[in-house]
Amino acid sequence: MVAGNESFRILFVGDVVGRPGRRALRELLPHILEEERPHFVIINSENSAGGFGVNRRSAKALFDAGADVLTNGNHTWDKVEAFELVDEDPRVLRPENLPPGTPGCGCGVFEAKCGTRVGVLNVIGRVFMNPAEDPFRAGRRMLDDMRAETPLLFVDFHGEATSEKQAFGWHVDGLATAVVGTHTHVPTADSRILKNGTAYQSDAGMTGGYEGVIGMDRDASLRRFLTGYPIRFEPATGDLRLDAVLIDADKQTGRATAIRRVQKRLLEG
Repeated sequence: MVAGNESFRILFVGDVVGRPGRRALRELLPHILEEERPHFVIINSENSAGGFGVNRRSAKALFDAGADVLTNGNHTWDKVEAFELVDEDPRVLRPENLPPGTPGCGCGVFEAKCGTRVGVLNVIGRVFMNPAEDPFRAGRRMLDDMRAETPLLFVDFHGEATSEKQAFGWHVDGLATAVVGTHTHVPTADSRILKNGTAYQSDAGMTGGYEGVIGMDRDASLRRFLTGYPIRFEPATGDLRLDAVLIDADKQTGRATAIRRVQKRLLEG
């Protein structure tokens, strides 16, 4: 489906993992932008700096590649720069339901290049994750607030459990344009539009090295599983791919009309 005058297209790119992920994004995203012509691009950046966290350099690389907004997750604070970065640049979001007093913001309404306003919300789950505030109540409250400014509302739900993500999707069905999960780095095959018009996918996947284990060097990952030692991880460098999700929506109602998974592979040589 080609986005028309009344249709709005959002591209969401799964977790970018380290320098290999940034390379994949830099080389593959231009082709997707040319082929799919999205109006707005959101990228999860929480692993973009060395595989853990985000800093000014990695954020700039993602914005230079074409991002309009960056979302994050449980690795948001792994780099010290992030504490200042989220206050300096409102386009860099951290999960909304972190404790009160946390730097930065978890949502915002942004203007696409075509002039249309888009609300973006970043929340983090609580199942098998570090303690956080309730994403269901916090998320619904912020979506209700942003709905006063625009019907186009996108949610990055950063969480481990598919059950929690699916439950949130139903919780905001008809309010959010789309709910797409991140964190597991494995793209799921459950793309669909829920009963009241919200596009949903449990996980967008990742942008990085598929010859590793969820984007990290496979030998180090195997040694950790086999020995239990706290072995240092480095991003995997082989078989670079970009995982993303495309959502089409009605600009007037915010209801999704299509959702589709996208994966591009960087061919060496």
